[in-house]
Amino acid sequence: MIPRMEAVPALHPRGESPPLATARLRRQLTVESAAKLAKLTPEEVTWLEEGKLYRFPSGDSATLALLLYSTALGIGRREARSLAGLPLVARPRRDQVRQIAGALIGAVLLCAIAGAFVLPGVLHGATKPASASATQSNLPPPWKVDVDVLNGSGDMNYTRKVADRIGAMAYRIERVTRATRFDYTQTAVYFPPGAEAIGQRLASQLDVQALPLPGGSNDRRLVVIVGPARL
Repeated sequence: MIPRMEAVPALHPRGESPPLATARLRRQLTVESAAKLAKLTPEEVTWLEEGKLYRFPSGDSATLALLLYSTALGIGRREARSLAGLPLVARPRRDQVRQIAGALIGAVLLCAIAGAFVLPGVLHGATKPASASATQSNLPPPWKVDVDVLNGSGDMNYTRKVADRIGAMAYRIERVTRATRFDYTQTAVYFPPGAEAIGQRLASQLDVQALPLPGGSNDRRLVVIVGPARL
């Protein structure tokens, strides 16, 4: 007999304020004081509270910052469920808490060790030939490249999705706004003089064209004009 599966409840944060901001305000802390407590910058605290995790250099950096911040605020299990809009459950016994905490710590350490040894090998196996890899290594890292994402087709929702995808690659998203017109037929990466290599890199990651801008003096700035959504 197949056991009946229980539906996972959807997360619905309570209140109009972001959950982490609500937790901070309950403790009567300012952004600056909370950042000092968590050993983060006020800007990083703001990113966490507003859900702008793509602002961090990498996914691991965002995860670590979130752990530091929630730990510094002392958010417990019951409060976390309340902030997520989940029903509260009976408090577990002290011995159960110790067992769960030990299991979680062990799982986190295991994941960290596995990531340290396995991920570099996976990435190395997926790299391009040696000459291409050498060229890529000479480029500035994505988090040192500013990217403006412009809506060139009138579909702002798709434009935001493209911006989220670029942010997930650790690029710094400076603006997400409309272009001067909406008649672009395809998405493309535009680069100023001196930025062709980083433009080609981002274009390759997005599987789109890279085209030169007529001017510009910042060789670490790119413009992505988003065309219609691709099926």
